[in-house]
Amino acid sequence: MIPAAVPRRGLFGLAAAAILPAGAARAWEPTRPLRLVVTFAAGGPADLFGRVLAEAMARRLPQPMVVENRVGAGGVLGVEHVVRAAPDGHSLVLTGAGAIAIAPFRAQPMPFDPLRDLLHLTLVARVPEVLAVAAEGPHRDLAALIAAGRARPQALAYGSAGVGSITHLASALFAREARFEATHVPYGGAAPAVTDLIARRFDFMIADVPVLLPHIRSGRLRALAVTTAARVPSLPDVPTTAEAGLPQVNSDNWYGLAAPAATPPEIGVVLHRAAVAALSDPALVEAFARADAIPAPMSPEETLAFLRAEQAKWGPIVRAVGA
Repeated sequence: MIPAAVPRRGLFGLAAAAILPAGAARAWEPTRPLRLVVTFAAGGPADLFGRVLAEAMARRLPQPMVVENRVGAGGVLGVEHVVRAAPDGHSLVLTGAGAIAIAPFRAQPMPFDPLRDLLHLTLVARVPEVLAVAAEGPHRDLAALIAAGRARPQALAYGSAGVGSITHLASALFAREARFEATHVPYGGAAPAVTDLIARRFDFMIADVPVLLPHIRSGRLRALAVTTAARVPSLPDVPTTAEAGLPQVNSDNWYGLAAPAATPPEIGVVLHRAAVAALSDPALVEAFARADAIPAPMSPEETLAFLRAEQAKWGPIVRAVGA
């Protein structure tokens, strides 16, 4: 059954275009450089993913692709800019959980519908997250941390990159599933939160593996679990939350690729094919792996199903924590 929020013409049109022969799909070619709006700051992991993807896609299209960083409101501003762009295939956006799966449930009204107003082409990358504590702290494993949390309500505190961030909601999800209450300590970004975690100013934090891995390897932090379905190659000895009996605690961070919803099907299929081909490019795969990210090409239908599942997971958590 197709969700009511999904534009049927765009979904069925792109699905039909996907079965056309390659020559038919090339009926559209960009006439000027394409623009990929990255809704994250320059120099960060998401910016890297966007730039590597743009370079790999450009090798498969007759025009270059320029990256433009538009940051603000948890990614909402950059996505809105592309929502309102001409649906001619020349404007794309690198989306993330903040704007697509979290912001719709926050108190502020959304200027667009994340599913209805975008043509979601594919997922781009999934980035595993890890739950860590200070190495000099008392919590030697996940069971000990949970036991401490259950012993006294609000006895534990967790840090995050900010209210409503994936680092905030992932920890709230963990505490809910582990059946204890903890105090949230928000920061203005992941870096200061990590500094205070090392200094034991709060008890635990969940963040992207690339953010915490250097401190885990240096011995200043101890990884208790990865909040993903499978173990992470860079942390092979760290169990998953599912192994610890918490299968619902899955908080992979992710990034997707989208265009304005009214983009014609013949354009959408060219962009989708270029993106999927780019995500199997050896240079891209290697670059993503260095950032502990996994390329995640999907069909548009699979992407929409994934996004709906993400909204179903994070919506109740956002409401529960009052973000």
